[in-house]
Amino acid sequence: MKVTALIFLLLFIPMNPIFAEVDFNDNKIMLDKLEIKQYSLPYMDGLFIDEKKLTFLMDILKEKIYKNPQNASLDKNGEIVKGKPGVTIDRDKFNVLFRKMFYSNSDMKLEVPKKLIYPRVDNALLEEIRAKELGSYVTYFKKSNLERSHNIALATEAINNYVVFPGETFSFNEIVGERTKEKGYKRAPVIVKGELAEDIGGGICQVSSTLFNAVDLKGIQIIERYEHSKRVPYVPPGRDATVSWWGPDFVFKNIYNQPVLVRAKSDHGKMLVSIYSSEDVEYFSGE
Repeated sequence: MKVTALIFLLLFIPMNPIFAEVDFNDNKIMLDKLEIKQYSLPYMDGLFIDEKKLTFLMDILKEKIYKNPQNASLDKNGEIVKGKPGVTIDRDKFNVLFRKMFYSNSDMKLEVPKKLIYPRVDNALLEEIRAKELGSYVTYFKKSNLERSHNIALATEAINNYVVFPGETFSFNEIVGERTKEKGYKRAPVIVKGELAEDIGGGICQVSSTLFNAVDLKGIQIIERYEHSKRVPYVPPGRDATVSWWGPDFVFKNIYNQPVLVRAKSDHGKMLVSIYSSEDVEYFSGE
């Protein structure tokens, strides 16, 4: 009974994989026979592979290899910056090679196979969806308020070049992320419960409000929007979209038949958001 209990425990204790060679210059990872054999079920004389430990190994390998793909984007001059593919472990190929090595008498090393992850937005798609401007909106701010201007610039850059595919939703909080000191955001005036105060990320609501007015189109469905408790000077009454990390969000859905591209910039006291898509963009009216 004691031996049976010990085997049961071992099956659920993950092993820390040992890597014989890791070339960090090109993320080449090699596994030798001894390392592969450590993924056999205990007390089974190497007859069976511990599938849970193998899955755990592949997860670790993915963390070491993974590189995010980079979408194609437009620079400040409107020129296309080519996208770049990312890299991850090829799990299917690794599974085959690992099992072949496990059950063979070969002492050769196994090079962990990789595969490319292609960006969602490539050069051709970006070229197509920048063809037609669907809407735009401009707001203004005091460039002399350096902290607020800085925050606006950071949030503007976060939403710039973002592509929303048909049927997808855009969450301002999700895309921009938490506004923290670590991310470079500074203390600036904000409205809290109708009162003017200072907090990290002040000025962000001007970005979300400008975006709201730009995407207020027949092919965009506003899912979530909240007004400030006090009137703001940069948009007309009722045309604002307040956001905060632990509170309100601004969310919209693309109901066009084509992806839409968000272009945003802020400079010299001017905040501009423009929405683009392809020439044959249409929306579903439900009729």
